[in-house]
Amino acid sequence: MTIALDQLLTPDIFRPARYLGNELGAKHKEWASAVVRWVLTYPEVYEVGASNLGHIILYNILNAQPRQLCDRTYLPAPDLAQKLKQTKTPLFALESRRCLTDFDILGFSLSYELGATNILEMLDLAAIPLTWRARDSGNYPLIFAGGQTATSNPEPYADFFDFIALGDGEELLPEIGLILEEGKLANLSKEELLLDLAQIPGVYVPRFYDVTPIGAVIPNRDDVPKRILRRVATPIPAYSIGLVPFVETVHDRLVVEIRRGCTRGCRFCQPGMLTRPARDVQPEAVIESIEKGMRATGYNEFSLLSLSCSDYLALPAVGMEIKNRLQNENISLSLPSQRVDRFDENIANIIGGNRQSGLTFAPEAGTQRMRDVINKGLTNEELLRGIKTAVEQGWDKVKLYFMIGLPGETDVDVIGIAETVRWLRRECRLPKRKPLDFTLTISNFTPKPHTPFQWHSVSTAEFIRKQELLRQEFQGMRGVKVNYTDVRISAMEDFIGRGDRSLGKVVLRAWQLGAGMDAWWDNTEKAYQAWSQAIEESGLTWKYRRIEQGEWHIFADADKDILERPLPWDHLDTGIDKKWLQEDLKRALDAATVPDCSFEGCSHCGVCSLDFGHNIVIEAPAIPAFAGHFQPNQERAQRIRVWFGKIGEMALVSHLDLVRLFDRVVRRAAIPISFTGGFHPGPRISIANALSLGATSSGEIVDFELTKVIDLERFKQQLSAQLPADLPVYQVEEIPLNAPAATRLLEKAEYLLTFNSEGIDCQQWQNWIEAIKQATVMEREKTTKSGKKVTINLREQLYELELKTVDKEAVLCYVGSCRNDGTLLQPDHLVEMLERVSGQEISLLNCHRQCLILGT
Repeated sequence: MTIALDQLLTPDIFRPARYLGNELGAKHKEWASAVVRWVLTYPEVYEVGASNLGHIILYNILNAQPRQLCDRTYLPAPDLAQKLKQTKTPLFALESRRCLTDFDILGFSLSYELGATNILEMLDLAAIPLTWRARDSGNYPLIFAGGQTATSNPEPYADFFDFIALGDGEELLPEIGLILEEGKLANLSKEELLLDLAQIPGVYVPRFYDVTPIGAVIPNRDDVPKRILRRVATPIPAYSIGLVPFVETVHDRLVVEIRRGCTRGCRFCQPGMLTRPARDVQPEAVIESIEKGMRATGYNEFSLLSLSCSDYLALPAVGMEIKNRLQNENISLSLPSQRVDRFDENIANIIGGNRQSGLTFAPEAGTQRMRDVINKGLTNEELLRGIKTAVEQGWDKVKLYFMIGLPGETDVDVIGIAETVRWLRRECRLPKRKPLDFTLTISNFTPKPHTPFQWHSVSTAEFIRKQELLRQEFQGMRGVKVNYTDVRISAMEDFIGRGDRSLGKVVLRAWQLGAGMDAWWDNTEKAYQAWSQAIEESGLTWKYRRIEQGEWHIFADADKDILERPLPWDHLDTGIDKKWLQEDLKRALDAATVPDCSFEGCSHCGVCSLDFGHNIVIEAPAIPAFAGHFQPNQERAQRIRVWFGKIGEMALVSHLDLVRLFDRVVRRAAIPISFTGGFHPGPRISIANALSLGATSSGEIVDFELTKVIDLERFKQQLSAQLPADLPVYQVEEIPLNAPAATRLLEKAEYLLTFNSEGIDCQQWQNWIEAIKQATVMEREKTTKSGKKVTINLREQLYELELKTVDKEAVLCYVGSCRNDGTLLQPDHLVEMLERVSGQEISLLNCHRQCLILGT
């Protein structure tokens, strides 16, 4: 069933443009052309999900498969979710606007321990039963999960999914699609289909496995593997070029993966263990993808992605080559993850410039001993050298990440965090420069499956005590802002993340009690209450209390045979030998470090094999000569004024999003735009006036200033080719360079307003219009930007008003003031005037701006 969105997506919905499915890069394949129809979702709000690289890559790969179609959906924000429930409208996929039950398979990315409640919310909104047992009695899509948390330990979520996809999905998901296609054509039953899927390496079907009394997970039939292999794939940067949302997302830039996997061996780090071996991408492929991607998307920023970007030896050469190639286009590079010991002048050059990005490093621990315990591989000297380099290269603010509650940690180690920061501020101060400012995030260590610390247990009471220690140490320390992770949520993450299949009832009950979007700080209290009550009702409080109080400490003389007990995730073959993890835990007791096997000797963890491959490390190529930072071209050779429309679904794109859209459009169209000067140069594009969200228009105006003269017809063609169809270009005109901007000339605007006219005849409308015309004063109180209240006369701002047509709907045309100094008669103001003279509520159905009227 196709969903009609015009009644759902209205201007009262916050950011309705995120639900349109018409972004640049969205795939609209013919429904009938596909045998297998997928929906992939990242179970978070659109701004998070649509910018997730894994989501974009898999979406592109599946749509590249013959006879396969892949659509998307995301967790609706609370306002739309409420509207879906009130109207009994099921959750829909964005591009096809079909109910999720119309599809063959629905996949969720589960990358956070408490994120399963968002998945249950989405299933409920889609009218799909939450457990695989409940779905077996009906015709529903197959429901599966992938992602970091699903690969790590799927057992707490096993009741909800028909299968789990373990590891990298680039090759795995197309293989699943082929099995689904064959099974659909052969009319296989769900159990037969799942049995075929269980033969694919990387597919775990929980219904075919039982939990023994001692906690081991074993097959309940002979024709499925005893252990399920984690899949490994080589990154393909070309698939990173994907969606360009209209709304601003959390990662509003092109993201290209340069290295997958990390072999640093940090003992707390689950991604570092679950993504081995390390695989570098060829520099030429990275450069080609970035250059092509920036021109195809129009972004002004790109990010190179890896668990540790600095371990990609080609980083300085790749970054410099791209920076040089795009030098004149105001492009900046951000690196989300760097090692401070590899930060040098070369890296500073590629991320510096006019829009210098922030710097974030993660020393993790405050003392050298603790960094050795966790195998961080970072010395005090390297830490100081990296921070000093940042200061010398112009940075005056740095973010640092630390953890507390690590195995073997003492109060001296905790206080060492404050001492390290104090020492860095003192040692990195340069003459005639203000002291370096730090923003610190202090997170609570939670042990993760498949790491040497997976047997460790922590105490939330200790977290609270150590946080207070640090608060006392940082009290009065200037230039340092400290953020602390909520202890309660950390305990919940630990409880669920290392739980077994019995926790499925806790997850379900937590969702029923209102848990959801638990990673958002403003939901912390609600989430904690829901999870706490769910744990208590499940009868598992005793188990949670052990985590709260610290069940077992690996540095204490305690029950050592715990290392030999079955773990809920032992049936997953990640490639890392469990014995090696135990041995590495013992090395941690002695603060013994293990070298990075990508650059030094093999550590014999067990990963390197035919199943998982080997480390692929590309030697550093020569670094091109630095051509300099971007210098804005401020030459003004031509000014072009464009009249355009904003119709159809583009009416739901806000003015700020439209400004961002035009910036990207001129980049994609290769229009030689002029830039402003200053510290943050911007393109000289000026939209005459903001149009209210939800209003359409056939008379918008935007001015462009170019660095060289271009033929008007060619300009129009290039611009129109990159604009959405619902932003048509009507007229293009060259204006003198010294002519006033349209924003300064703007005086009036003409609107067509459509009202509900049931029970109101033509004469009544005419009487109301005449009453407004005859009035000389119609006052309204207005609050200025400074907060001052002033009284304005709306009647003075109305120049023309007439009735066009009347039937079930009445159409009125008015001309009112429209100046950018705040003197403007908005459609809502006219509605207010009509209600005053009529004495009744007037329902505005549609607002269309006919034209903007410029003065001379």
